Amino acid sequence: MNDRCDIAIIGGGPIGCALAAALRGGGFQCVVLEARSGRSAAADGRTLALSFASRLILERIGAWSAIDPVTPIVGIHVSQQGAFGRALLQAADVGLEALGYVMPFAALHEALFAVLDRSGVEVRFGTRVTRLAPALDAVCVHCSSDEGEVVLRARLAVIADGATSLGQQAGAGFCMRDYAQAAVVGMVQSASAHGNRAYERFTPHGPVALLPSSDEFALVWTCRPEAAPHLISLSDGQFLVMLQQHFGDRAGRFVSVRSRAAFALSLRFARRIVRDRIVLLGNSAQMLHPIAGQGFNLGLRDTWELARLLRRGAVSDPGIPALLARYGRSRRIDRIAGITATDLLTRIFSNDFPVIEQARGLGIALLDLLPPARRFLMRRMIFGTAA
Repeated sequence: MNDRCDIAIIGGGPIGCALAAALRGGGFQCVVLEARSGRSAAADGRTLALSFASRLILERIGAWSAIDPVTPIVGIHVSQQGAFGRALLQAADVGLEALGYVMPFAALHEALFAVLDRSGVEVRFGTRVTRLAPALDAVCVHCSSDEGEVVLRARLAVIADGATSLGQQAGAGFCMRDYAQAAVVGMVQSASAHGNRAYERFTPHGPVALLPSSDEFALVWTCRPEAAPHLISLSDGQFLVMLQQHFGDRAGRFVSVRSRAAFALSLRFARRIVRDRIVLLGNSAQMLHPIAGQGFNLGLRDTWELARLLRRGAVSDPGIPALLARYGRSRRIDRIAGITATDLLTRIFSNDFPVIEQARGLGIALLDLLPPARRFLMRRMIFGTAA
């Protein structure tokens, strides 16, 4: 069985759904191919931190108003463990109502699905893409489902499934770095109200972040890989004692924890995000350390720019090389800056060398003392190189 479309979006996660939503009304026939058998977003307990710029994108594609719950971040307290240096980054410093927003992954995903439902975008669940075969005027997308094998001929294939295999097939070429770190995540309750303030505390083993989420904190505790299983195995009470000792009392006294999980941390990014009528987006293009919360936000900026160029180009063939090359050039600086900044922050703030520790403290203190530098940094973190 053969089939045709203008754009095949491989992956029905938030990035794939956001691209389909951003392209609606643009005259393209889009098909979203999702390996899962149905909408299982509600079972995903992850938490996402979105920048103010990401909110603007989601408003433009009609998804923002449907996301619930959403917790704004109006300030971020930055410090380092056992050394001087602290800074307070506030939304008012850059004239915004919030620096970012925290929400359940499932809430965002369902809001995006609702946009696709209203616009009639075709989503094929239970469809796994096994191979991509570029041709002169199309990409043959080989799919496997309960109904059998299907070859979908698409003028453009967008890989947004977060996996590496299809990107490798496309010749993207990946660079990787193992940070020898793991992240322990969960939801933590404090005896004190968070006041919509987030915390980023740097330690020799990596940062600890607390993000306000409803009346709790979403925790991201970076540690050595061998420490993660131990932290997961602790009783709730033991875990809270260790967290309190490690983080301190800036966020108050921790009284409960739930939904603990752990995963390894590494850097992976594609050297080429555009090749032979194929584009890589989101985690398929780059997977970053969570130290500055840039991964999803960078992916969403990539998504919006791709949709903008395709719609503005007003072309019948969305996979023409000149158009895709223009997209690759337009995202190069922001993408390199995001990858490089996240990697440098991870390496600089994950060691206990005395000289580096003092330099870190000085840098953090200067952020607090120099409003222009603080505003510059915040705008870059929120808007990327477009700021």
